[in-house]
Amino acid sequence: MFNLRKDILANRVILVTGAGDGIGKEAAVSFAEHGAQVILLGRTIKKLEKVYDQICQIGAQEPAIVQLDLETLDEATSEQLKETIQDNYGKLDVLLHNAAILGTRVPLENYDSKEWASVIQTNLTSVFVLTKALLPLLKKSVDGRIIFTNSSVGKTPRAYWGAYSVSKFALTGFAKILSEELENTAKVVVTSVNPGATRTSMRRSAYPGEDPRKIKNVKTLMPLYLYLAGPDSKHEHGKEFSGNQQTWDWANRIKGPR
Repeated sequence: MFNLRKDILANRVILVTGAGDGIGKEAAVSFAEHGAQVILLGRTIKKLEKVYDQICQIGAQEPAIVQLDLETLDEATSEQLKETIQDNYGKLDVLLHNAAILGTRVPLENYDSKEWASVIQTNLTSVFVLTKALLPLLKKSVDGRIIFTNSSVGKTPRAYWGAYSVSKFALTGFAKILSEELENTAKVVVTSVNPGATRTSMRRSAYPGEDPRKIKNVKTLMPLYLYLAGPDSKHEHGKEFSGNQQTWDWANRIKGPR
């Protein structure tokens, strides 16, 4: 469908959080298919193993699996992960912050405080901790990338979306601060993606009565993620992108076969 060169991510080491399902799974497979060495991070080992098998079946580089629950992530665990990546690959080229949990959609006055803490930790605090630990490795890359998967409720907070909307709204600010701090100090490009309505399990949980056939497939987002993870996006620092934009536009930004 798209004229994407197969080696666009050759020699790139990419860590994908939430790689066991949805956008994270599809991005991991797509990255591997286009030449990347992928590190699959997620909390459910069976899901990660299925993605591992899928990547191996297409003849891509064997991925690595990191079973990790972001709800319990701390600095010590993040440092251990950094050392493991350093020992095995010597660098990290792309960090895709994709993992998130929805939480309950109820009024704030009815929101459970423990669930609130869980959503904020998973969707926001773990992003800070992981970014802080892995940034030195990203700076070692000649073409580093940090990509955030955000949400429309992270741009315009919405009633009843509770901790999820708060976490994504804060993530927008985090990405902006990070991009400004790195602009003149590192060759690491920071970008954000708002996928828009996409056919995922989280979307089904949020809108159980919605007809999934009317929602775009996750695969249609991949040209955008490939573009942002690849070398052609070096001038996109600090920008936010919408997954609702025509997918051919992202494909056309990527150079054809050489």
